[in-house]
Amino acid sequence: MIGFRHADPRYPFLWEGPEQPAARWHAAGDGPVHYFCDTPDGAWAEFLRHEEITDPEDLATIRHALWAVDLGHQQHAKPDLPQEVLTGGYASYAACRTEASRQRGLGADGLEAPSAALLPGAARGWRVDGGLQPGAPRDGVVYVLFGRRPDLIGWRATAAGQPDQALLAAVRPLE
Repeated sequence: MIGFRHADPRYPFLWEGPEQPAARWHAAGDGPVHYFCDTPDGAWAEFLRHEEITDPEDLATIRHALWAVDLGHQQHAKPDLPQEVLTGGYASYAACRTEASRQRGLGADGLEAPSAALLPGAARGWRVDGGLQPGAPRDGVVYVLFGRRPDLIGWRATAAGQPDQALLAAVRPLE
């Protein structure tokens, strides 16, 4: 499976040490923990949500690398949490971190969760049929991998790009 991830173009696409800032599925010092999305739009949406970017004019200042990474064919644990926690704002992070810690204690090397950034159905993609047409609605997925991962191979899909302005309407605000 291929996962997509944005990164500052000055740095590698994976963290190697524990100094990673805390996020939804890990606390400070738990790293490295790597977050991937099943679509490029999902990766951009996670960035836009985290940075609280809602103004189309702000998109012109973004210059991030977008990586396509071969995640292999592993099955990952699914968090045992309600949908509103899985897709919630900052207030839901503690429950997500506790669940990730529980899963790690059970031996999980990663998680598969719904995208907190993309609205339902927004991972639909595009098709060509008399011009560019929206694909069928589908929900976005995030893959969270624990620990150093020198086994993963990635390719830059873009070295210094930005998301499409239309994506802003598909991003769930971070509260």
